Amino acid sequence: MFRFSRRRLLLGASAGILAGVSPALLSSREYSGEMPYRPAPFPSPRGYDPTLRFLTEEERAFLTAAVDRFIPADEWPSASELGVVNFIDHQLAGPFGRGAIYYTKPPFLKGSEQQGYQSGEPARLYRTAIAEIEQRVVDSHGAHFAELEPDQQDDILRQLEEGEMELGEASATDFFTMLLQNTKEGYFGDPVHGGNRNMESWRMIGFPGARYDYRPYVDWYNRRVELEPVSVAGFTRFTPESRED
Repeated sequence: MFRFSRRRLLLGASAGILAGVSPALLSSREYSGEMPYRPAPFPSPRGYDPTLRFLTEEERAFLTAAVDRFIPADEWPSASELGVVNFIDHQLAGPFGRGAIYYTKPPFLKGSEQQGYQSGEPARLYRTAIAEIEQRVVDSHGAHFAELEPDQQDDILRQLEEGEMELGEASATDFFTMLLQNTKEGYFGDPVHGGNRNMESWRMIGFPGARYDYRPYVDWYNRRVELEPVSVAGFTRFTPESRED
C-alpha cells in the first residue's frame, strides 16, 4: 500500500531545499543587511508576489488533497497548511511554469528515462495531468480526487508513481515526480518563496535557517543548537500574504 511519511520526505529532501535554494526557482535575488547581523521580525514579502495565480479552484482542490497525502497533519501542520499549494501556484505562474530552463520547441520526441525530464512546460504538465487524472477518477469512482477517502487517494498516487495509470498527453510518472519535488520545496524551502509559513517545518526538524555565522557553535558536537530559524532574507518570522479566494 502506498504510504508517505515525514521520515521518507526528510530523507529525500536535499540540503539545498532546506537552505532555501529551490530547484523550482529560476530567478536569482540579492539580499542585503547590516553588520553586526540583527534579525528582524515580520518583513514585507521579497521575491513572492501573492497576486500571481495560475491554478483554477478545481486544480487547487486536487493539489490540496494530493500534497496533504504526501505530508499529512499530525502534531505539525500539513503541506497545504504551510502554504505548499500557494507556493506551487506562484511557481507555475512564473518562469518555472513557463519552462524557462527547458527546451520547448518542436520536434517533440519521446525520450528515455536516462534523458531526464521531457514533458515540456511544467505549467502545461500540471494543467493537462490534473485534468486527465480527474477524468479517470470520476469515471472509476464517481467523484473527484479531493472527495475520495485517504486510502483511495493513496492508491491513485501510487498508480501515478508506478506508471500504472495511463494518461493521454501527460506523463503520469513525470507529473508525480514533479509534484512530490515541488511539495518538498514548498514545505521545507525558505518562506520568502511562499511556503513554509513562519518556518514551521524548520522548527519541526530543528533547522536554524540561513544564518550567516555558526562560529559560536562549531564545537557543539552531538548537541542540539536551540536557535530561532532565520530566513535567507534575515527575518525570524515570515508569513507571505496569499490569495485563498
